[in-house]
Amino acid sequence: MDRFMRIGSVSLDHRYVLAPMAGMTDTAFRRLVKARGGCGLVVTEMVSSEGLVRGIDRTLEYAEYTEAERPVSIQIFGGDPGKMAAAAQVVEAMQADIVDVNMGCPVPKIAKHNAGCSLMREPAHAARIVRAMTAAVDIPVTVKMRAGWDDGSINAPTVARMMEDVGAAAVAVHGRTARQSYSGESDWDLIRTVAGEVAIPVLGSGDCVTPGQMVERGRTQVAGVLVGRGALRNPWIFQQAAALASGRAVPEVSLVERGRFLLEYIDLLLREGLDESRGFRHRAPGMAQARPPRPARSRERWVVNKLRALGSWYTKGLHGGSQLRTAINRAESVEALRSIISLHFLEPAGDAVA
Repeated sequence: MDRFMRIGSVSLDHRYVLAPMAGMTDTAFRRLVKARGGCGLVVTEMVSSEGLVRGIDRTLEYAEYTEAERPVSIQIFGGDPGKMAAAAQVVEAMQADIVDVNMGCPVPKIAKHNAGCSLMREPAHAARIVRAMTAAVDIPVTVKMRAGWDDGSINAPTVARMMEDVGAAAVAVHGRTARQSYSGESDWDLIRTVAGEVAIPVLGSGDCVTPGQMVERGRTQVAGVLVGRGALRNPWIFQQAAALASGRAVPEVSLVERGRFLLEYIDLLLREGLDESRGFRHRAPGMAQARPPRPARSRERWVVNKLRALGSWYTKGLHGGSQLRTAINRAESVEALRSIISLHFLEPAGDAVA
């Protein structure tokens, strides 16, 4: 079954979750994925606790979300218990449903500051952070972690128990170590071991890039499944997995639909750049007043760069995907992007299935 899960006081209609991905899971992408169905929870890009507490505009932007995304979790990172607790209070003031702690990012610029996956090396300190957060807010506090720091310190079961003891409402486990980064394979046997060690929900993460993989792994002891790269390749993956798990026909996605997704993404990004959509977005108290819109030139460059980033994943496995990827990467304007997308997906394709 794919439906229904609870994280603390929050009920999810589906057990499949859009994982946080820096630079990728912006509010526009999250809205488009959620609108296609099957996704029970979306998680924002990771947000600096320091930036949230200090009210740095660019940091606060990463935490913005809309009602269409609910339920929504805002993921924060940091190594200071007091600042993490204060940042959790900012998240609660934004009326987010859940606040998530990043203990899984292996990127050195995050980990070297006693944050991200480096917290797996200091479980007692990680526990102090989560204890401070759960004492500071009423919304559920969750933790996303990895298997451990390296092959010699696989400690996810121990850390998960400690997180449960200090009040975490759920944990998500990516079955790779920090040293592995994204190489090798995610250890789902370890994830299942963690699920057997605690009473709170455990969500598994890693190597779920097809609906079948999501359903197969979701039928084990885990409470839910996080999907990252699979959603970048196929934003319909949640809808398809939900159908598969329920015994319904898996909806096919036409090339036209895939093209329209990219065009809609461009339109949403452009509206954000113009600041037109911020009136209905949940914002931190420090962002009560709208800022001036991005200048036209920087707005266009920002959209082009966002499409290049998504295109590196979205084009994988498509017929002519390599050529499409090259064309997107060479595009220098939004108009050129629209032309490339229309030519590849809309004009010759008809109702062909991707």
